[in-house]
Amino acid sequence: MTQSITVTVNGKTEYLTVPSHMTLLGMLRDRLALTGTKNGCSAGECGACTVLVDGEPVNSCMMLAVEVGGHEVVTVEGLTDEDGQLTPLQKAFAEHNAVQCGFCTPGMLLSAQALLKRNPHPTEEGIRQALVGNLCRCTGYVRIIEAIQAASSEGGT
Repeated sequence: MTQSITVTVNGKTEYLTVPSHMTLLGMLRDRLALTGTKNGCSAGECGACTVLVDGEPVNSCMMLAVEVGGHEVVTVEGLTDEDGQLTPLQKAFAEHNAVQCGFCTPGMLLSAQALLKRNPHPTEEGIRQALVGNLCRCTGYVRIIEAIQAASSEGGT
């Protein structure tokens, strides 16, 4: 069974027909070729597939594509500013070497983006709490936290 949906992805309206069982992750990667969103576990445990739905971080492997009809989705590809430039958060990740293998980076960036929208100047504990659903295989947490702190001092997202 399929269902037609209209969804805004990274500011662009998409009209799609998707199988009822297709995950948001599958829709993003397979239908829209947005491969920045990673499939790490398919069980909502690692955070590699984190995207923003109406500004809130969700594990796209655990959400059905049909559930996002009428909503706004932002992937890592949609984080750049209006001019296509890196945001202060993305720049801070690069400057603080918060990217090691890079597999967790899209999910970390989106979780951090949501945090900084809610709280432009979070504490270290607040940052740690916001990232609790995102796992880093390379144990780059210290640099990731430092990058988010730097971005918050520079105006956030």
